[in-house]
Amino acid sequence: MSEKKLFLLDGHALVYRAHFAFIQRPLINSKGLNTSAVSGFMRTLWDLIQNQKPTHIAVAFDPSKTFRHDFYPEYKANRDAQPEDISIAIPYIYKILAAMKIPIMKIDNYEADDVIGTIAKQAEKVGYQVYMVTPDKDYGQLVSENIFMYKPSRQGNGVDVLGVKEMLAEWDIDRVEQVIDMLGLMGDAVDNIPGVPGIGPKKALNLLKEYGSIENVIANAENIKGKDGEKIRDNVEKALLSKRLATIALDVPITFDEDEYKIDPMDKEALKEIFIDLEFRTLAEQILGTDKKQAPKQASLFGEEQSDKKSSSGETAKFGEPVEPKEKYAVVDKNVGNVNHSYHLIDSKEKRHSLIELLSNIEVISFDTETTGIDAHQAELVGMVFSIKNNEAYYVPVPANQEEAKEIVNEFKPLLETEGKLWVGQNVKYDSTMMKWYGVDMKGPYFDTMIAHYLLEPDQRHKLDYLTEAYLGYKMVPIEDLIGKGKGQLSMRDVKLEKVVEYACEDADLTLQLKPILEEKIKKFGTYELYQTIEEPLINVLRDMECEGIRINPDFLNSYSKDLDKMIREAEQEIYKEAGVHFNIGSPKQVGEILFDKMKLPYKGKKTSTGQYETGEDRLVELEQEFDIVKKILNFRKFSKLKSTYVDALPLMVNPRDGRVHSNFNQAIAATGRLASNNPNLQNIPIKDDEGREVRKSFEPRNSDYILLAADYSQIELRLIAEISNDELMLEAFVSGNDFHKATAAKVYNVPYDEVTSAQRRNAKTVNFSITYGAGASNLSRQLGISNAEAKDLISNYFKQFSGLKKYMEDTVNFARENGFVKTMLGRKRELRDINSRNGFIASNSERVAINTPIQGTAADMIKVAMINIHKTMKEQNLKSKMVLQVHDELVFDVYKPELEIVKGIILDKMPTAIPNLKVPILVEIGIGDNWLEAH
Repeated sequence: MSEKKLFLLDGHALVYRAHFAFIQRPLINSKGLNTSAVSGFMRTLWDLIQNQKPTHIAVAFDPSKTFRHDFYPEYKANRDAQPEDISIAIPYIYKILAAMKIPIMKIDNYEADDVIGTIAKQAEKVGYQVYMVTPDKDYGQLVSENIFMYKPSRQGNGVDVLGVKEMLAEWDIDRVEQVIDMLGLMGDAVDNIPGVPGIGPKKALNLLKEYGSIENVIANAENIKGKDGEKIRDNVEKALLSKRLATIALDVPITFDEDEYKIDPMDKEALKEIFIDLEFRTLAEQILGTDKKQAPKQASLFGEEQSDKKSSSGETAKFGEPVEPKEKYAVVDKNVGNVNHSYHLIDSKEKRHSLIELLSNIEVISFDTETTGIDAHQAELVGMVFSIKNNEAYYVPVPANQEEAKEIVNEFKPLLETEGKLWVGQNVKYDSTMMKWYGVDMKGPYFDTMIAHYLLEPDQRHKLDYLTEAYLGYKMVPIEDLIGKGKGQLSMRDVKLEKVVEYACEDADLTLQLKPILEEKIKKFGTYELYQTIEEPLINVLRDMECEGIRINPDFLNSYSKDLDKMIREAEQEIYKEAGVHFNIGSPKQVGEILFDKMKLPYKGKKTSTGQYETGEDRLVELEQEFDIVKKILNFRKFSKLKSTYVDALPLMVNPRDGRVHSNFNQAIAATGRLASNNPNLQNIPIKDDEGREVRKSFEPRNSDYILLAADYSQIELRLIAEISNDELMLEAFVSGNDFHKATAAKVYNVPYDEVTSAQRRNAKTVNFSITYGAGASNLSRQLGISNAEAKDLISNYFKQFSGLKKYMEDTVNFARENGFVKTMLGRKRELRDINSRNGFIASNSERVAINTPIQGTAADMIKVAMINIHKTMKEQNLKSKMVLQVHDELVFDVYKPELEIVKGIILDKMPTAIPNLKVPILVEIGIGDNWLEAH
C-alpha cells in the first residue's frame, strides 16, 4: 500500500452537511453569527488530519454555474437558495484553509465533483491512495483499487470508507460505472436530474442487472414488456441526458501538483485571529494548543497581599470591565494566572467571624457552594465562597464530618437568611438547595446569571465558562484540570486545598462580574420585568418543591417490573414467530433488514449515512396499522423503555436522607419557557397508554394522613390560542362551555353540534392540536389516515371558519420578520435569526417557532405565576400541605387531609387568575387519590 495519501474534500457538500446537522439547535456566537457550518467543517477536517495522517490534501468548491447548465438550464433548479449562514460561512472557511496552507480548488464551469474526479484519477496514476471526502453518492462512480469514498457521519461519530467492494454492495451493482446508469434511469431530485419517469431504484436495478447499461436498456426497449418498456421508449432522450448530467467529468483543465497539495506547517497566528473572531475556543485549543503557563503561587490564597501579575505583553492585565459581546467579542486572553486577584482562605473561627462581620454590611454578595456532586439533593457540602468586589473572594471550607459541617454553616445562617440582601449566583437554586439541606432557608432576592442569559438567548448555552469567555474574555480553570477526566468518584474533597480555593473563588468572582453586564442586557432586551416577577420568585418555589420530594412505592414498581418483563418476552416470541427467524429486536439495523429486506415491507424513506434503514418510531408508526409485526416491535420497545427508564430506575433514585424521590426542575433549558425535569425526568412518564399510566400508581402520599391532589389546566394552549388570536368562533366555543373539539367539528364539517360523529370530533381534535403548530396536509393525512386531498380540504375549511386564527398566524410571522423576535403575553422574548432566510426549509421552521412560542411560552409563564402565588399563599397560611410536582400543565400536591378544602380553594383561586382579565375562561380540573394515577 502506498504511503502517499491524498485527501480531496468536497467543500460545499461538507459545509451544507455541517450546517443542517445543527439546524434544530444552531451554534450561535455572541455576535449573533451562526457558526455551525464552519465549526462542523473544521471538525471533519481536523479529525481526518489527526486520525488519517494524509500526506497531501486539498478542498474543492463549486462555482455558481457549470457546463451542465449549458445543455440543461434546469440542472439543480429546484434547490432552495443557499442559506445566508452558509454564504457567510464560506469566506471564513477560505480564510481558515489559507491559514492552514491547504489549497482551494475552484474551476469555472466545473463542479467540485469534476475537479475531484480529475485530480483523483491523475494522482492514482502516480502512486497515490486517494480519499474523496464527501457524503455525495454520485462519487461512487469514481472508486477504484486506489480511490475511495470517505463519508463522515452526519453527527460526527465515525466515518465509512468505501472502496469498490463496498460500493458494489451498497448499490447492488456489478461495476462501479453503473452508478451513473442508476442515476440516469431513476434520476436525482436533489440535482434535478429527470431520469425516466416512473422508473425508481428497484426497477432501475432490475433493468441494469439484465441489460448492463442505459444504452443497452434503450437498445432493448422493444423487448421490455408493459409500462416500463413504454416509459423507456418514450423517454430515450431524457435517459441519455440524465446519464450525461450524472457523469463526473475527468477532463477538467487542472493538473495534480504534488508539492502544491503537500501538508505544510500552518500559520498559527493567522488561525488564532480567525478563531478569536469566530469564538472557537475548543477548536483553538485542539488545533493550536493551549498556553499552559502555570500561575505563580498565590500568597493571597491565605489572606496575604499578592504581587502584580503581568500579561504576556508585559502590561498588568485589566479585568472585570464590561464587554458588549454582540458588538465586540472579548478576546479570550485572561485567566487566573495573568489577572490580579485576591482569593482568601477562611479556615479558622476567627476568620469566619471577621468575614461574617464584613459581609453583614454588604448589600450585593456573590455566593457559591463547592460540593461532592451535581445533584443538590444527594451531594455533601465541601465549602462556601463569597465575593463582594471584582477579583476578590473568600473560601470557607467545611469538614467531611456532617455534624461539624453543619456547625460551620450555622455560623453563616443569620447572614444567609437575611432579607434584603441581593444574592448573586450561577444557577443559584442549586446553592440555595444545598443550604436548605443544611438547615438554612435563604429568602433571596437573587440575581442568577444563568437565568439572565437564558432570558437573552433561550436557544443557547448558559454555562459559566461560556459566559465568562463571551462577556469577560476570561478562560476559567476547567473542572477536569482539578479532578481529571474519567476519575470515577473523585470530587472536590480529593483536590489540593489550594486548588479548590482558586477554583471556587474564581466561580464567585466571575459570577459577580457578569451580574452588571447581564442585568443591563436584559433591561435593554425588555425581559428584566419578567425576571423580577416570574423567574426570580420561582427559584425558591422550585427549591422548596424539590426539597419536599415525593414518596414512591418500590414494592409496587418491583412487582410491575416482573409484569413488564413477561410482556417483553411475550412480544419477543410473537415477533420471532411472524418474522420466521430469531434476531436482535433491540438492533435498529437488524430490525430494518428483517422488515424491509426479508419481509419486503414497503420502505419510503432514505437510508442512513451508513446505509441502514431508518427504523425509528416516526418511521415505524406509519406501518403499524397495516403490519402487525411492526406494532409488536413498537410494543416491545415501549415495554423495554418503560421498564429500564422508569420502573427499574425509580427505586434506585430514592434519597437515603428521607426515603423520597427528589426531581430537579430546570428553568433554563426549554426555549419556550417550560420547566424541564431530570434525575428523574418525571415529565416524560408516558400518559397516553395504560402501561405508561401504571407507573403513576407508584407515586403516593407521605402517609395515611395525606392524600395526593392533581390540578390540571384544561386545554390551556387551545384556550390561549383563542385568547391571543381573538378568534370569535374559538372564543364563543369556550365561553359557551361546549366540548371544544365537538364545536370545532360542527363548524368545519358544517353539521349541527348534536350531530357531530365521534370520527368527526376525533379529526377536529387532531386538527386543533396540529394546524396551529405548523402541520401541513401530508402530516395531517398521515395522522388521520386520510388522503392528501382530504387533508387539504380539512385545513381549508378549518381556516375558513377560524379566520381570526389564520390572521393571528400571518400577523405573528410578519411581526417576527419585521422585528426578528416574538414574545409571550407576559413579555418572554425569543429571537428568530432565520425568519427571513431565503432558504424555504429554514424560513418555514422559524415560522413554526414564531407561531408556537407565544402560545407555549404564555402557557409556561402562566403555570409559573400560579406556582408562585399558590406557594406564597400556602406559606402565609402555614399549611402542612406541600406542592411536590409540576408536569407540563399539571401541579401535584401532597395534601394534609384536614386541609383539603383549603388547598382546593387556593388552587381554584390562583390557577385560573394567574393571568388576569382574560376573555377566555380558564378551567382547572382537580382530582384526588391515594396515588398519582387516581388523582390525575
